Amino acid sequence: MTAVDNESVPATSARWLSGRVRLLLDHPLSTYYLLLGASLLLLVLGLVMVLSASSIESYRVFGSAYTLAQRQAMFAVIGVVGLVFAARTSIQFWRAICWYLLAVSLGLLIAVLIVGVEVSGQRNWIELFGPFRLQPSEFAKFALIVWGADLLTRKSHLLNSWKHLLIPLLPVAGLMMVLVLLEGDFGNAFMLAAITCGMLFAVGAPLRLFVLLAGLGAGGIWLLTIAAPYRMDRFAAWLNPGNDRLGVDWQVTQGQYALGTGGFWGVGLGASREKWGSLPEAHTDFIFPVIGEELGLVGTLAVLGLFGILAFAIFRLSKSTNETFVRVAAAGVGSWILLQAILNIGAVLGLLPITGVPLPLVSYGGSSLLPILAAVGMLLAFARQEPAARTALRRKSTAISLRRR
Repeated sequence: MTAVDNESVPATSARWLSGRVRLLLDHPLSTYYLLLGASLLLLVLGLVMVLSASSIESYRVFGSAYTLAQRQAMFAVIGVVGLVFAARTSIQFWRAICWYLLAVSLGLLIAVLIVGVEVSGQRNWIELFGPFRLQPSEFAKFALIVWGADLLTRKSHLLNSWKHLLIPLLPVAGLMMVLVLLEGDFGNAFMLAAITCGMLFAVGAPLRLFVLLAGLGAGGIWLLTIAAPYRMDRFAAWLNPGNDRLGVDWQVTQGQYALGTGGFWGVGLGASREKWGSLPEAHTDFIFPVIGEELGLVGTLAVLGLFGILAFAIFRLSKSTNETFVRVAAAGVGSWILLQAILNIGAVLGLLPITGVPLPLVSYGGSSLLPILAAVGMLLAFARQEPAARTALRRKSTAISLRRR
């Protein structure tokens, strides 16, 4: 074989692979399968890593290394059942219940200020029964998306007017953010703002509106930062990394040690040393460093790749659909999952200040996991109802019926 022939082999292979990828992406149900596959893989990875990362803390608190992992598995089972149910619903179903979701969500946000319990300096939990708690701010994100998508759909022919574009969406979203901030939860208040901007972007809001909102948001963040000493400490630590590694920098420093220790292949599943007490919140907000320590660069890139696939599928659905409700809801869910992942991983790497938001589908916590799985199930239902997808499903059903005969 000549040198020219040798050089043509990789090019031919690359063209063949590119053609196969395009063929798969052109399949009418590709968005559905990408959504489902990436979400379930992240969920399974999260269950495995919660089992590993929480084992020491679980044994210290409960006397069993498996208690927290068992709870997360229970949340996952409930969430998957909810996902399957949501995937079988319709657009009309979500539009019919949007006001109920909003009312319940606002009621819970108010209730947590009255009967809520304080955890880690934030009064954002409601005691349910036994060891279980509810964090209403996580469900508020899902409620805002469904209600906001319905609102903007009903007013779609009026959105060239600023009044109809912003009212009542911004006042309601602002009320939610104020209630969440009163709980001391800056991270989820920021996520509510990001979701609102994502939905407004999906309906074609003018760029100057986002410039204005960004200016107001930056001012609000500055005021909230100087109003709370612990937020100021976090912000100062982010601007001056390494100045206080034994103090406010401790969590980020230990997370970076974990990532550095993992190398390319990791130290092995279950072999993390940081989870033995050096790394706070190893199974919740800082589970990504444990993934990097135990599974190495390969594991962290796999997580990033799965989030990339999930984001691609969600925004592809938002761009390709002819339904305004689907476009806005998908943009809201995509903004929620993608930005929350960026905030979590960015904080771990020291690229962003710590905001205290969990890694979607991976970190421990039922209050975070359940609404995200419901949101993914809703998008699966929308992906199944696209015209080309419905045709493909009918053909598949007909083919199965003929084979059974």
